[in-house]
Amino acid sequence: MSQLAVELPRARRRALGAPTLTSGIALGYLSVIVLVPLAAVVAKGAAGGWHHFWQVAWNRESRAALELTFGLAGAIVAINAVTGTAIAWMLVRDSSHGKRLVNAIIDLPFALPTIVAGLTLLALYGPAGGVGVNIAFTRLGVLAALLFVTLPFVVRTVQPVLLELDHEMEEAAASLGASRMTIARRIVFPHLLPALLSGVALAFARAIGEFGAVVLIAGNIPFKTEVASLYVYQHIASDDPTGASALAVLMLAVSLAVLLGIGALRRWATRHEH
Repeated sequence: MSQLAVELPRARRRALGAPTLTSGIALGYLSVIVLVPLAAVVAKGAAGGWHHFWQVAWNRESRAALELTFGLAGAIVAINAVTGTAIAWMLVRDSSHGKRLVNAIIDLPFALPTIVAGLTLLALYGPAGGVGVNIAFTRLGVLAALLFVTLPFVVRTVQPVLLELDHEMEEAAASLGASRMTIARRIVFPHLLPALLSGVALAFARAIGEFGAVVLIAGNIPFKTEVASLYVYQHIASDDPTGASALAVLMLAVSLAVLLGIGALRRWATRHEH
């Protein structure tokens, strides 16, 4: 009995120690990879003082770049929410023969280097493109590049939920006389909403910081096609890392606020699951 009494606390200590060790490794890794670099960027941005910080991060050109960046990111979220859900629905619920090809194409932006995506769009929709449409160095071209690189996020977050969704609930609602729109609104959409919010959050974050896909097709024209990432790069190229860090800190603050808002909305959507 005494030996058993000794062994039980040891087992309990081992059980309690494992999560502690895992948490320590996870926090240490996140600190080295994420928190320390972010702290360094904040310190670099504040190195010139608050006057220099606001002079660089909130002048007329930087405001135009931020407004364009977040405006395009908002459009990306809206478009991907609709088209991504529709594509995921087609892959799960439809029985078309081209599903395998579509499934492979969706992951293509993950496989291609982003600079290749920008070059592809420029070759197709640029001045010498073969389709007769020139959207190079326009906001529409930047939007097309961002749509290309953010395509998979909503599809790949919504698709597993659709696969796991219980069809019996939809069949029961249909047997009680519910229309397809009512079934989609009252049964399907509430289950998809958390995954949809996760997908649009990922798409938003990617659109905010994208550089490779837009650097060629945007043309970096101030007040027209200059997004925030290109504005930051311009300061780096001009040997002004402090100015680049200042705008990066402002982008980080706004992006974090938006992502926290989306996260709060997702928690509200899943409040009944807890």
